[in-house]
Amino acid sequence: MSDRPPSRRRRRRGPEDGEVTVFVADEQARHPVDTVRWQRLAEQVLLDEGVEGECELSVLFVSHDTIASLNQRFMGHAGPTDVLSFPIDGEGNTPGRWPDGGAAGPDREDDPDDLPLLLGDVVICPEVAVANAPSHAGRDDDELALLVVHGILHLLGMDHADDVGREAMQARERELLAAHHGPLAADPWAALAAEASDAGDHEPAPVTDAPGPAGER
Repeated sequence: MSDRPPSRRRRRRGPEDGEVTVFVADEQARHPVDTVRWQRLAEQVLLDEGVEGECELSVLFVSHDTIASLNQRFMGHAGPTDVLSFPIDGEGNTPGRWPDGGAAGPDREDDPDDLPLLLGDVVICPEVAVANAPSHAGRDDDELALLVVHGILHLLGMDHADDVGREAMQARERELLAAHHGPLAADPWAALAAEASDAGDHEPAPVTDAPGPAGER
């Protein structure tokens, strides 16, 4: 692994008397994942991206049917995708769940300045990732690592809606993966560029993530 790649973007900070917490859950059984490994990768990415203080991030590994339902509900796209990013706190939303608008719970009167910065949720479908791996990152673990990094960068404000944003995001993905995962078996960015070219650059390839949820890769 290489040294930490420097981030040129602004730091994200929660209350100072706390620490960054990453929750990882494997909610599917078809392709069991190493939750500790991906938790560690997520923590390293957040550290390198300047996330400090009491902040929370969730990474959920879900089934084909679950991510297809989320993709339809929040993106308006039929069928499954590989990763969806759901940002929660931009500057300091009122307590409560997002995006379903649920209540914060009874008797919650915390000072917003004392609440953790809720970065959001990264939702990944290992079944789709494994199917995509041979034509993208090469190995299953490489593909999952790319999706973890990609989803977190979306939560932190990066996007690929235009050429400049896409090049910046892909460059950062390369840096973070080289530092904290290792070399990939194949070049997923070249594969995505080929898919976009084949599609005439009209729609993103249907194997990815989004804004609102935040992004499709």
